[in-house]
Amino acid sequence: MKKLSARRRHPLAALVVLLFALAVTGGLYAAFAPADKAQADNTAQSLAIEEGKKIYAVGCASCHGTGGQGSSDGPPLVGVGSAAVDFQVGTGRMPAQQPGAQVPRKKKVYTQAEIDQLAAYIASLGAGPITPTEEQYNPAGGNIAKGGDLFRTNCAQCHNFTGKGGALTGGKFAPNLDDVDPKHIYEAMQTGPQNMPSFPDTTMPEKDKKDIIAYLDTVASKKSESPGGLELGGFGPVAEGLFGWVFGLGAMVAVAIWVAARTAKAKKS
Repeated sequence: MKKLSARRRHPLAALVVLLFALAVTGGLYAAFAPADKAQADNTAQSLAIEEGKKIYAVGCASCHGTGGQGSSDGPPLVGVGSAAVDFQVGTGRMPAQQPGAQVPRKKKVYTQAEIDQLAAYIASLGAGPITPTEEQYNPAGGNIAKGGDLFRTNCAQCHNFTGKGGALTGGKFAPNLDDVDPKHIYEAMQTGPQNMPSFPDTTMPEKDKKDIIAYLDTVASKKSESPGGLELGGFGPVAEGLFGWVFGLGAMVAVAIWVAARTAKAKKS
């Protein structure tokens, strides 16, 4: 007992007890604690990347290179991010059927689960724009009026005032935005596919993108009637004004000539 009491009074006794308690606590935690969520997420991500790599080898490597470095048939994919993959593959533009001035939208080849795996693999090659969450692209709560102003300032030059699309140079075109998934519109603004410029958050904040989507959800998806009556395709004031000038004024001139002819004929009689 005297020896035990002496050891208790030793200057390092408290430190030894503390280290022993920490060791016991750590051992019990390691033995009985649930699996670490972060570790589980990392495992799932690794599996997704591995599956995406297999999909890439079959459907993409022939044009974009075995490691995404690109080739004469396809641009490099290092650094394009998961958002670009989700847009291009989710809209059916990729895999491309044949080369051309512009790859059109078509029925998608892969399921959304496969697209997510492919996006995970491409994202692992280099940092880039991330696939947005539903909260980011959901049009609910967006400022439609502000979105209209932003769209007319930044997008109408190519897509026309209500997103009807239009022709560009060299066989290229700005696609019609009717019934395009809001997520794909957001991703297009993020990544700038094909001929479109990109609008990162440093150029166009997340809230502005949401407002533009809300505007398109209203006008391009036929959720509201044209306040001016017949919209004539929604191509904007120049095209619609020209139509009114040529056909409207032309009809008025024709009516005036007909009335004058009838009046002259009546006088002769």
